[in-house]
Amino acid sequence: MSAPRGIRFDRVVKAYQPGQQAVDDVSLAVEPGRFVVLLGPSGCGKTTLLKTVNRLVEPTSGSISIDGVDVSATEPVALRRGIGYVIQQVGLFPHMTVAQNVAVVPSLNGWPLQRQEARVHEMLELVHLPAHEFGARFPRELSGGQQQRVGLARALAADPNILLMDEPFGALDAIERTRLQGELIALQRQLRKTVLFVTHDVDEALRMADAIVVMRTGRVVQYGTPLEIIARPADAFVSELTGGHDLVRLLGLMRVADVPLAHDGEGPDPGAAIGLQADLRAALSAMLAAGTARLAVRGDDGAAAGTLTFETMIQAARAATGKAPP
Repeated sequence: MSAPRGIRFDRVVKAYQPGQQAVDDVSLAVEPGRFVVLLGPSGCGKTTLLKTVNRLVEPTSGSISIDGVDVSATEPVALRRGIGYVIQQVGLFPHMTVAQNVAVVPSLNGWPLQRQEARVHEMLELVHLPAHEFGARFPRELSGGQQQRVGLARALAADPNILLMDEPFGALDAIERTRLQGELIALQRQLRKTVLFVTHDVDEALRMADAIVVMRTGRVVQYGTPLEIIARPADAFVSELTGGHDLVRLLGLMRVADVPLAHDGEGPDPGAAIGLQADLRAALSAMLAAGTARLAVRGDDGAAAGTLTFETMIQAARAATGKAPP
């Protein structure tokens, strides 16, 4: 498995016409192995910025580098073969089978046939489409979600250390979209690729990202963790875009383990319990379902860790936003 690599944008500008800058003086660093989401409304420049990494778009000025090497120093085709790329339209070759689609880049890179076949089997297993069942099918025989899984397997087949994803789940229904989001999160944790992911869906960004880049009219407005973006939005635009006023959304980004637990001897209701790694939104839901303001908290080993109260949970959420308790 190849080591993850970092990406750096240094004062990147892309102007399609004089005075009309799709990307306007963007400087930021994507650390190796991180899942970074470019978030913003349509036309904010996020897709254009993404495409400067694999030179599908050439910047007007500024530079993009991967591990310190300017991408302009690498021939575009060779560069793209070393970077995974997944788009909403998937782009599978309709005349090729699933297995042939996945093998495209390894084949172009000159891998021996036996190695190609082994990699195809490995990748299809990874995305839950076993080769013995799906390898010989054609894209038209697959559902939209299955096609997107094949697209992801193809993007990962040559073991790239960077994965670019442009609204990959935008055309899927809500159930399939949620399922694929979860699978991609699990894959990222397993493979530790550096991922740059474009979306305009705030919930998708908050669920998946290690860090979020909020863009507006070609500029970076804020760059931070999901919790930082929600709890401390840089301005009114970020707050409105992300629902920074929504404490329930904020609770979904905080874990029970992050909140002081009570050890006062006043026990929770029987059966009302939650784990340390659960988020506070799930804790709130459990409280409402049980009709209680106190939950027993269990550690990873199942042992009692204390009691979570509604009051301390809300105090922790307000503290995250910099607001003092009332």
